[in-house]
Amino acid sequence: MSEQGARRGQEDDWWRQLYGEDGAEGGAGAGGGGAADDPAGSRAAPAAGAPTGAGPADVGPAEASDTLDERVASVLRTVGPPGWGDQPPPQPTPPDAPDRAAPAGDAPPDETLPWPEPDRAAPAAPTPPDETPPRAAPTPPDETPTPGPVPPGEPPARRVPSPPPAPSEPIPLKATGPGARPRDVTRSAPPQAPAVTYIGDRPPTYEAEPAALPAADPAALDELVPDTALEGAQYGSLTLRAASQRGDSARYRGDVRRDALLTARFGAGRHALILVAVATGRPAVEGAHRAARDACGWIGGAVGRSYTQLAEDIRADRRGDLKAGLQRLTDRSYGKLRARALERGGPPEQYTAALRCLLLPADPDCRTRVFFGVGAGGLFRLRDGAWTDLEPAATDHGTPAPLPDPTRATDAPARPGPGLPHGPGTAEYPARPEPFLFHAAFARPGDALLLCSAGLAEPLRQEPAFAAHLADRWSTPEPPGLVPFLATAQLRAKGHAKDRTAVAVWEA
Repeated sequence: MSEQGARRGQEDDWWRQLYGEDGAEGGAGAGGGGAADDPAGSRAAPAAGAPTGAGPADVGPAEASDTLDERVASVLRTVGPPGWGDQPPPQPTPPDAPDRAAPAGDAPPDETLPWPEPDRAAPAAPTPPDETPPRAAPTPPDETPTPGPVPPGEPPARRVPSPPPAPSEPIPLKATGPGARPRDVTRSAPPQAPAVTYIGDRPPTYEAEPAALPAADPAALDELVPDTALEGAQYGSLTLRAASQRGDSARYRGDVRRDALLTARFGAGRHALILVAVATGRPAVEGAHRAARDACGWIGGAVGRSYTQLAEDIRADRRGDLKAGLQRLTDRSYGKLRARALERGGPPEQYTAALRCLLLPADPDCRTRVFFGVGAGGLFRLRDGAWTDLEPAATDHGTPAPLPDPTRATDAPARPGPGLPHGPGTAEYPARPEPFLFHAAFARPGDALLLCSAGLAEPLRQEPAFAAHLADRWSTPEPPGLVPFLATAQLRAKGHAKDRTAVAVWEA
């Protein structure tokens, strides 16, 4: 055989390996083959413009059709996983596409291409083995095979990138990182109403927050008074809340708080007695805050020394004895205030204070609450959401007796310390600036008793909206905490800028 004939035989063998043809079944080699030897429909018609007529054929007859579809399927079966390319997903055939003859051979009769078939051309000229083989047709975008090892003699398949999804397709919402999850609006808290800070059409003249600090004496730093005092306790069936703060005017000018607050417990267990004292010094008087603090301290010391008898009288409801004993203790405390004024060299009528007190037994079986005091202020009861003014009528209209001559010698000089007072301004010389007040009440479950200084009593009596707001906030099933109680007690009203002190007792 000549060298040209041997080369032609090698080319025939390469094409048979490429398309899976068996030379034994295909008939003769290079010189055989014709239209009469092929089964009907086994060979595709030549494309337009391709040469026709007799002549030497490249390959012999085969059972499988030599079409572009079969070439793609062969490549997919070779480089893809098992079964790849045998059953491609059916795609709808365009209505204007021409009918295609069913492929013969081993291909399934209903196999279709995944997209509209392009115009088929005649088989290209054979490529010699030493030249670059032709590229396979591109695979569908959604069926891009995984690259794998290419068998010897097979042309490599080109990987086609998947196109982006159509704009009309909905894009699912997925969390891609922190904060990417859609917000759940059903769990968001409802917006809260703004806090009420004042009552009236216009805000008060002064700012709500403190502006200036009081002046301090380096030699008397223990006399400094904080802007706000807060206290609370719970014994038996009662809950106590107390707050005292500077007024708007004092906060602006840098004046010291003239209201004094004292809360004390004497004894223990069921026999304990709780005292709450509120005192207010005279306005525009130097040392008024000292007078208020002295008044609270001296009445507290007097009650503490007699708490056993006082607690027994309260449990036995001996109101007559209580009133007489408490009036005697109050007179002695005011006598000591007058004596302190003489020591300081000031007028006794200025070194004084309004004093209001509550006695609360810790015994849960005793619900009697005792009020006593002298001077301006308020006593109220909150029941079923409505306020009741319990301010007692004055029963003692006595006037203070004239002070004795301070130069006259006495056997017992005045003593400012605790204990029974002696000397000028004692019980023999009562110095109460106003009548003595006394009231004993029986508390029912759910009641709230309010003792306050004049700075809170005045807006409570004069401003209906102010009283309604406090009643709404303090008529809750549970007593408020210290901070909510303070926030309600410092509700502002135009024209009421004094210091204010509030003591509230809730009954369980």
